[in-house]
Amino acid sequence: MDKRTEQQAGVLYAAFSYILWGFLPVYWKLLDHVNADEILANRVFWSFFFIAVILVLNKKWGLFTGTLRGLAQNKKQLAALAVASMLISMNWFMYIWAVNTDQMIEASLGYYINPLVSVLLGMVFLKERLSLLQYVSFGLAAIGVLIMTISYGQFPWIALSLAISFGLYGLAKKLIKVDSAVGLALETLVVMPLAAIYIAYLLNQGTNSLFAGSLSTTLLLAGAGAATAVPLLFFAKGAQRIPLATLGILQYIAPTLTLILGVFVYYETFSTVHLLAFTFIWSALILYSLSRTKLAAALTIKWKKEKGLPM
Repeated sequence: MDKRTEQQAGVLYAAFSYILWGFLPVYWKLLDHVNADEILANRVFWSFFFIAVILVLNKKWGLFTGTLRGLAQNKKQLAALAVASMLISMNWFMYIWAVNTDQMIEASLGYYINPLVSVLLGMVFLKERLSLLQYVSFGLAAIGVLIMTISYGQFPWIALSLAISFGLYGLAKKLIKVDSAVGLALETLVVMPLAAIYIAYLLNQGTNSLFAGSLSTTLLLAGAGAATAVPLLFFAKGAQRIPLATLGILQYIAPTLTLILGVFVYYETFSTVHLLAFTFIWSALILYSLSRTKLAAALTIKWKKEKGLPM
């Protein structure tokens, strides 16, 4: 396969993964009669076993056990793994809860803001330098958040919780450079015992939907593992084949689909204030995407030279 064909395949893989993530709220809506905490427990529990089967089929189980032994001897990476596991679990819970309480619009806002939060975290914790366009994009995003806060008298905490938890998760993942499938197996392994205990507790209380509910509910809860892992596997295939800049543009497919679902399928209110706030956020993302191009990099260097700023 030549380089061009390889990249085309990568775009298709990555785009398909984001389309699956964009439609994932439909899956959680089918389980809106189940509490978000129980959905999360099943998602974690079944994700581990589903990805374990994938690792065995792809002959990566040895890589998984070897990585696990290596982490056990590296306290810094082990701590990063534990933090990453807790952060992604919090993010999953918040997203499921937001979708099933008819707040998909704000959830989509969170994933629009996420790239900007990730860049900000990189600046604070990794001492990465920002370009002029990136500073402007932060300003526009802040205005968008401020508009929603002032207009509704309530801080958009769902959006920011999703963006910050996923941004911190990405930061923690930088310390654990492993195969994506192995990484998901490790992350779910950390919290899987807690999920199993919680499912057993609900079973003992007679409130467990996995076995006490309908057959469709049981299948949907058990299928949460596949619903979690399949998009990630396609994403990994795509990420290996295409430039990071292309991946960065494709990532907006998921929150756009979620926004469309929230407005046109589940009839959530999308007011003039929402439109104004989202316009600022979208403008920020356009500038952010432009800031990652070669032309923007050249203009930034020129601007810094003119201002006598460090390169």
